[in-house]
Amino acid sequence: MKQLTHFNEQGRARMVDISGKEITVRTAVAQSKITMNEATLQAIKAGTVGKGDVLAVAQVAGIQAAKRTSDWIPMCHPLPLTGVNITFADNGERELYIEVSVKTEGKTGVEMEALTAASATALTIYDMCKAMQKDMIIGPTLLSSKTGGKSGDYKFK
Repeated sequence: MKQLTHFNEQGRARMVDISGKEITVRTAVAQSKITMNEATLQAIKAGTVGKGDVLAVAQVAGIQAAKRTSDWIPMCHPLPLTGVNITFADNGERELYIEVSVKTEGKTGVEMEALTAASATALTIYDMCKAMQKDMIIGPTLLSSKTGGKSGDYKFK
C-alpha cells in the first residue's frame, strides 16, 4: 500500500507540495451514468423538458465543475485546464452515459477534475428532470483512464 501524502507530520490534512514535480501532459477520462424511465430519456432527446435543453445545460455545468474542482475538493490544486470535453450516449434502454475528458500540462493530474465534471453533469441532468421523475439513479461514476505523471498510465479494467 502506498504512503498517504495528504497528511502532515502531526497527522493533519495538508495540500501536497508539488513544486518539485515535473510538468507533463496529463489527461483523465471519467464516466457516469444516469438511469431513468423511457419517457424522461425521450423528453431529453426531443428537447421537450420544461427547464430547457438538458444536455446543453448539463454540459456547461460539467465544464464549470471541472474548472472549479479545487473549490469543491479541499486538497485539490487549482489547475489551468487546457481542455474539457463531455459527450453523451444512450443505449436505448433507459440509460444515459456521460464521458468526460480533461487535459492539462502541469505538475499534478486531472483525475478529480474529470470525476467532478462527470458527477456535476449527472446531477444537473437529475435537477433538470426531477419534476418528471424523482427515482432516477446516478452511477456508477468512475475513472476510466489517466495518462501522465510519475505514477504512469491507468486504465479501468
